[in-house]
Amino acid sequence: MTRLIGRIAATMLCLAAQATLAAAADLNVYSTTAMRGVLEELVPQFQKQSGKTLALTFGTATMLAQRIEAGEPADVAILTRASIDSLNKDGKLQPGSNMVVAQSIISVGIKRGAHKPDISTPESLKETLRTAKSIAYSDPATGGASGIHFAKMLENMGIAAEMKAKTKHPPAGGNAAALVATGEAELAVQQKPEIMNAAGVDVAGPLPRDLNTVTVYAGAITAKGKNPDTAKALLEFLQSPDAVKVFKASGFGAESD
Repeated sequence: MTRLIGRIAATMLCLAAQATLAAAADLNVYSTTAMRGVLEELVPQFQKQSGKTLALTFGTATMLAQRIEAGEPADVAILTRASIDSLNKDGKLQPGSNMVVAQSIISVGIKRGAHKPDISTPESLKETLRTAKSIAYSDPATGGASGIHFAKMLENMGIAAEMKAKTKHPPAGGNAAALVATGEAELAVQQKPEIMNAAGVDVAGPLPRDLNTVTVYAGAITAKGKNPDTAKALLEFLQSPDAVKVFKASGFGAESD
């Protein structure tokens, strides 16, 4: 009980700290977790260049879109194209402010240095999944794009029930690859940039082309956001040649080979 109370207190303090930082920032950016690595590298550059301070909030695109719908004070949303389109339809974004930021594919992650399994074809991937001791992927219930896609893929393969007993999900908005790093899972199925951003994990390769999907990420200025000029400058910065190089080096792209 004491530990539980301690965790609750720590969580409340963390949330209070985040709220304080958000209130003090010039711009509150709500971003899908897939962007964490690249934004943590690029945002300090933008802050130095612009003289503005940014507060970053990460989570699944679906979760963050719901929070924006509920009226949370986000100024910029960087989410999946589907979530951005939904917010735009509901009048939560400044008309015409959305722009494509990046794309990614789904890959398989393994412990750094481990033997890379054969996932080159649908048949070899199926066998690799069936022989794996454990797998990790985002819980589809939390709205993560890769988790939703992979769960459907397992159903189509006819092995969803078989895989259930050895499946582990990270916390909502967490990175499945982190469970491979800690040894809790043998394989992780996640957006490629998220695997590359996890310490101690290697990319074994992408899902086979016929089973993969390209996730498009877009950014937009919220309808009630403060500092729209700074928000626009941030989105344009993320499309600059130097930023594009960082995105590419971080695993973003639509290539599946």
